[in-house]
Amino acid sequence: MTSRRIFTFAIVASVILGAAAAVLSQTSQPQQRPAGRGLRDNGPVPVIAALTRRADVPVYLDGVGTTRALNTVTVRPQVEGKLISVAFKEGQDVKRGQVLARIDPTTYQAQLDQALAKKAQTEAQLGNAKRDVERYLRLAQSNSVAQQQLDTQKATVAQLEAQAKLDQAAIDNAKAVLAYTTITAPYDGRTGIRLVDEGNVVRASDATGIVVITQLQPIAVLFTLPQQQVADVNRAFARGPLLVDAFAADNKTVVDKGVLQVVDNQVDQSTGTVRLKAEFPNATFQLWPGQFVNVRLLVDTLREVVVAPTAAVQRGPNGTFAYVVQEDSTVAVRPVTVSQQDETQAVIASGLGAGDRVVTTGFARLTAGTRVTVTDAESTPAPSAPPTAEPRRDRRPGGDRRRASETGSSVTR
Repeated sequence: MTSRRIFTFAIVASVILGAAAAVLSQTSQPQQRPAGRGLRDNGPVPVIAALTRRADVPVYLDGVGTTRALNTVTVRPQVEGKLISVAFKEGQDVKRGQVLARIDPTTYQAQLDQALAKKAQTEAQLGNAKRDVERYLRLAQSNSVAQQQLDTQKATVAQLEAQAKLDQAAIDNAKAVLAYTTITAPYDGRTGIRLVDEGNVVRASDATGIVVITQLQPIAVLFTLPQQQVADVNRAFARGPLLVDAFAADNKTVVDKGVLQVVDNQVDQSTGTVRLKAEFPNATFQLWPGQFVNVRLLVDTLREVVVAPTAAVQRGPNGTFAYVVQEDSTVAVRPVTVSQQDETQAVIASGLGAGDRVVTTGFARLTAGTRVTVTDAESTPAPSAPPTAEPRRDRRPGGDRRRASETGSSVTR
């Protein structure tokens, strides 16, 4: 029993000595803490701020549209015949009245000649009938001819005069039909791909026609807007012409500027939108029929309103607000009312004045009364600038703050 107790006491003593040695080794090592955390938590918060200002802000409505030729026509023959010549090239710009094609006029020229001859025959008969009436009038004065014969001759003259008018109408019709054998452009435009070749017999009933002409200068864009915006558009349209911008695929480059022409007279009930039509000069053919474009309609301009960067407007449980940097380098929480905003700026209806400095970056540690160090937004690198290599952090306590003071920059985690 004695030897067992001695063995147990030895084990317990060894465990106690080991634990004591571990505690002593831990307490002998210096305490480590993140470099500069205590100093930084108690110091000012670095932020980027920008000044609010007064400016004229345009009010735009955005939509998606389809480019269409201002006029499109399928040139079809109006008479039947052999196509003896084609006087245009595919893709050629043509002027109003320019000859595009010719149909064999032989048959129609013969019909015109026949009508001319018929009228000449009628006019000869009419002249003879009028001379007979003059003779009958002289004989009637001496009672040498019956009155009935005179009246009959007068009726013959009237019939021949009517026949002459009928013949003239036939001549005019024959001339019109003959003119149809020369096919001309109805207006300025550009020809498409030829739909029929020279030598074919064409008819007025042909569905394909000869060629399609589209008027590209100017050109039209049809686009849609939600029905909720129709009233704003109509009010602005009543004051005068409205400008429309057409954008390229990047939705940033304006490819052409036009004018609104018409607002459709009804809303599409299936989509809840209304169609609008704008006209663009299309001087360099930058717009093409069938092309999808983004459009922007200018309906108003807000004069001398307070604007702030959109990044400065924050949203919380109580609505929108902004952090305003005060003269003592502390921030105040200012409730604001935004009337409109886009990707870059917001129009402030109330809550801010021109010249207020508002925080745009660095909100994570901000509360009312927080002290800050401010870097103006104008002095920060552009977003497109390539990122610089991050400097190696000093592992000594306060290393980040020491480097910031030496280089004159602020450090933000």
